[in-house]
Amino acid sequence: MGQLLFRNLQLLDPHWDAPRGGYEVLVEGDTIREVSPKPIKARDAQVIDCGKRTLMPGLIDCHVHVFLSEVYIRRLEDMPLTLMTAHSAGIMRGMLNRGFTTVRDTGGADWGIKIAVESGLIPGPRLFIAGRAIGPTGGHSDSRRRTDTGASCKCCNAMTYCMEIADGADAVRKAAREQIRLGADQIKIMVSGGVASPYDPLDSRQYSLDEIAAAVEEADAFGKYTQAHAYTPVAIQRAVMQGVRTIEHGNLIDMPSAKLMAKKGAYLVANLVAYYAMKERANEFGMGADMLAKNDMVIDGGLKSLEICKRAGVKVGYGSDLLGQLMIDQSREFLLRSEVLSPIEIIRQATLVGAEVVRMEGKLGCVAPGAFADLIVVDGNPVKDLGLFQDQGAHIPAIMQGGRFFKNALV
Repeated sequence: MGQLLFRNLQLLDPHWDAPRGGYEVLVEGDTIREVSPKPIKARDAQVIDCGKRTLMPGLIDCHVHVFLSEVYIRRLEDMPLTLMTAHSAGIMRGMLNRGFTTVRDTGGADWGIKIAVESGLIPGPRLFIAGRAIGPTGGHSDSRRRTDTGASCKCCNAMTYCMEIADGADAVRKAAREQIRLGADQIKIMVSGGVASPYDPLDSRQYSLDEIAAAVEEADAFGKYTQAHAYTPVAIQRAVMQGVRTIEHGNLIDMPSAKLMAKKGAYLVANLVAYYAMKERANEFGMGADMLAKNDMVIDGGLKSLEICKRAGVKVGYGSDLLGQLMIDQSREFLLRSEVLSPIEIIRQATLVGAEVVRMEGKLGCVAPGAFADLIVVDGNPVKDLGLFQDQGAHIPAIMQGGRFFKNALV
């Protein structure tokens, strides 16, 4: 088993407030074997000279959709799964280039694409998948037009492949079991309206308490957990009271619902950049005025949600939730959050908190013995300059995942 020794670096473990010099990191196989403030003796190791750059954990994006390759998702209706998969390969390569070595797909990615990445057939971040997002008739997972009278063929319609409609506790229970059977790491449910869905108001209450509880119970029974798409305080409270572990979006959260989340140990996965990118450019790609109007209703709440959660003690994960052509803005989320949070707080959200969300504490999001060797080398100190994460990875000369370089411009 080969060894790689990183030297001449500034080490940023997100547990610290700033990078520290004088450290060396030894990688063996797919894991970190040793981290030391003194020279490491490893005679046979290949030495990687970092040129005094910053070595840190790979980034974690906890809300992506690698199969949703169009901003206006109706264009996926005529896309076969083969073409959808081909698009996803480019999407995931872009994420890796930006330093995101792990992502949590929150609706669409299946066990096949996950295995393809794990086996090296397609370069991509580590995938934690929800399978198909589950929602009620007329809700955020219901992509049918008003003129549709039956179910579309999922083999020939990439949009419906990513979503599942289930009504009633028993149907939700069955749908959750099916996604778990198909390899889901977590179950995704819809409990409020959404921006990209045509007919459901943002403040609509989707799924009854019994339906939410059924999804949570089934996920828990298999050692999984439930994530819920929710914007409003009512939706957040209904989900968290039934045991939902992560709230996705949460733009309209208030202090009482945030305090409830903190009490229950629930996480918020915020994603501000999606709303700014949609407001600025989504109409270029076909998104209609009705969807953009709903986008305007939630965009201002993004920064406020971060402030509220910080005061309430809710842990917040890094998410982007960008669709199609807007995914190039994935790293812009760092800059948006910097209006209310410090750089190290945001970096922790994209590393340590992300690792907690995917239940991989100590294995991802840190630089420590026994952790996976998912590492990036940055041209400078990101604690002082979050711009180093911008420009599609131009300032990240080395990216390692599982002990293998995806990119190495250091040699």
